[in-house]
Amino acid sequence: MAQYPDDLKYLDSHEYIRLEGDIATIGITAFAVAELGDIVFLELPEVGATVEKGQPFGTVESVKAVADLNPPVTGTVVERNDEIVESPEIVADDPYGDGWLLKVRVDNPSEADDALSAPEYRKMVEGE
Repeated sequence: MAQYPDDLKYLDSHEYIRLEGDIATIGITAFAVAELGDIVFLELPEVGATVEKGQPFGTVESVKAVADLNPPVTGTVVERNDEIVESPEIVADDPYGDGWLLKVRVDNPSEADDALSAPEYRKMVEGE
């Protein structure tokens, strides 16, 4: 069974956010990884780029599909996980740890308030 850590918030498009002060770590969930299969390519914005809630910021490509990546918040990219760009399989191995995608300085942390809690997300994806 996939894990959904309680300290994260989730989007129905299968991204997660870990908010620490005004810095948000954004990644994709274990469910998304399982659905996509082997991830072969990630397209991510550069440091200094702006991401806007509701506007895709990049793509994840697998052997099965190409999916947009959606930010749960608006802000400025302060760090990009270049290691996963070189080795996308890290995302599948550790989506909530070494497999994070971006760190964003958030303009308005309350934007994350409408994201799902771990139990809400689990119910959505597992249909419990």
